[in-house]
Amino acid sequence: MKRGRTRSVTVQKETRTGGQLVVDALKTHGVELAFGVAGESYLEVLDALVDVPSIKYITCRQEGGAANMAEAYGKLTGRPGVCMVTRGPGATNASIGIHTAFQDSTPMVVLVGQVAREQVGREAFQEVDYRRFFAPLAKWVEQIDQAERVPEIMHRAFHIASSGRPGPVVVALPEDMLRDRVEVRAAKPYQASRPAPGGADIEALRGLLAKAKKPVLLVGGSGWSDQAAKDISAFAEANKIAVCCSFRRQDIVGTDHPGFIGDLGTGTGPKLLARVKESDLLIVAGARLGEMTTQGYSLMPSPEPEKTLVHIHVDPIEVGRTYRPELGIVSGMPELAAALAAMPPVDAKAWAGWTEAARAEFTAWFEPEPYKGSHLDTGKCMLALRDMLPADAIVTVDAGNFSGWPQRFLKFGRPGRLLGPTSGAMGYSVPAGVAASIAYPGRVVISCVGDGGFGMTGQELATAMHHKATPIILVFNNGMYGTIRMHQEKRFPDRRSATDLTNPDYAMLAKAHGAHGETVTKTEDFVPALERALKSGKAAIIELQTDPEQISTRTTISALKAAAKKA
Repeated sequence: MKRGRTRSVTVQKETRTGGQLVVDALKTHGVELAFGVAGESYLEVLDALVDVPSIKYITCRQEGGAANMAEAYGKLTGRPGVCMVTRGPGATNASIGIHTAFQDSTPMVVLVGQVAREQVGREAFQEVDYRRFFAPLAKWVEQIDQAERVPEIMHRAFHIASSGRPGPVVVALPEDMLRDRVEVRAAKPYQASRPAPGGADIEALRGLLAKAKKPVLLVGGSGWSDQAAKDISAFAEANKIAVCCSFRRQDIVGTDHPGFIGDLGTGTGPKLLARVKESDLLIVAGARLGEMTTQGYSLMPSPEPEKTLVHIHVDPIEVGRTYRPELGIVSGMPELAAALAAMPPVDAKAWAGWTEAARAEFTAWFEPEPYKGSHLDTGKCMLALRDMLPADAIVTVDAGNFSGWPQRFLKFGRPGRLLGPTSGAMGYSVPAGVAASIAYPGRVVISCVGDGGFGMTGQELATAMHHKATPIILVFNNGMYGTIRMHQEKRFPDRRSATDLTNPDYAMLAKAHGAHGETVTKTEDFVPALERALKSGKAAIIELQTDPEQISTRTTISALKAAAKKA
């Protein structure tokens, strides 16, 4: 019997393009939403997304809006928001959202198309050196020049974005690299790394608290899960400590908390400032002690604060960066809050009355002053909104003086959320509201924006309509860039320059998009308009025609002029 010759069979191993590997990595790391504007520099990534329906690509109208949406998603979920933009103009447009993510400590991964590798350094069409351009705006900037390294670098990008002090990472993708075919092993899902406080740290903090007479807890920064917010609130209540928060972080310890006494941001009440200055122990959890929170570094002298300072931050660089603490602790906020909640409470008799008095001052501050004008009473509208919002509502705010009304008079606290740029960037609220509504379609989302901010990114209403998102956009229209006008009147009274605006009919603009639109000129018309907007089941714009004279929650243009002329 003859044996036949054995034929060798060559097994062809599957190869993947660089674009497919990028999308494989997004799927591996649990990405569900990506925000961007399509571009020819990363077509292979867009094509690969067709085969991965678990990742929804949100097509936006401008890269600045896309980056703000990704940043808002990162704030809401604690997971890196993903933004995809094309090279050159796309990348530079996105820089505003990247800067916000950096200053707000928000996890974010930005994928940027790049020119072909052989063209680098020739000032090719739309070429930008992203390592140099984004160096001061991001935690890490990298370019993937070899498709084999896509899994490695993408894993590192997600790890860096979410570990330690969270922040944005920018990854450039040369268009020819995305077409290369290679065979590689997939990476495992990333895991964020965060430090935890030691037992000696908590014992030392407890000892300082026991010796205090007027302690204040200042909470802020990023990285607060719902459970962490619950734990730090329990610690404050058990020890009867007065609690304030850093700029635009009112949803960590809720405004209903018996010890909450206000926020250190723009327009902070003078009584709160006095309380913080008067305190003999300041426990800072998560906040960076930057310019806004410290009121221009005026709350206490630097570097010696002349009071007992405990500074707890996830980044060791921040501990002692501006103020020398008596006790510095490097810890993530969930780890810190759990340890403090488990700490045996101290005897709070020495300061319980002081905390109650500070709380009473906040309660009075929480109510708007009587309005004497003939226009819409914005304070009363905010009180009505405060009563109507469900506990899990998400409120987004833009930059500008108008934001004082929602930030001062609305209630916050988990599971509800407050999303606002601590970077002070205008144009944030509308994209953030759209992203929040897409991420949590069952929750009420209120986007508060001035007429100036709406003019910058209001076109993302079209994105909301395209993806069936339903944010309710409140446009506070006073016909000017209010914050700049305020500063003008302080320094150059009666010399108005470059701050007047001519605006569209916002209700008609909404209807042109297919959204619900209303204009409110009278206080009593606000609640019915809001009810109709909520019942519409669509995205909506409610224009609030506010009083230009009422420049902030605390003062008027006339008062500013008078004070400037006396000075």
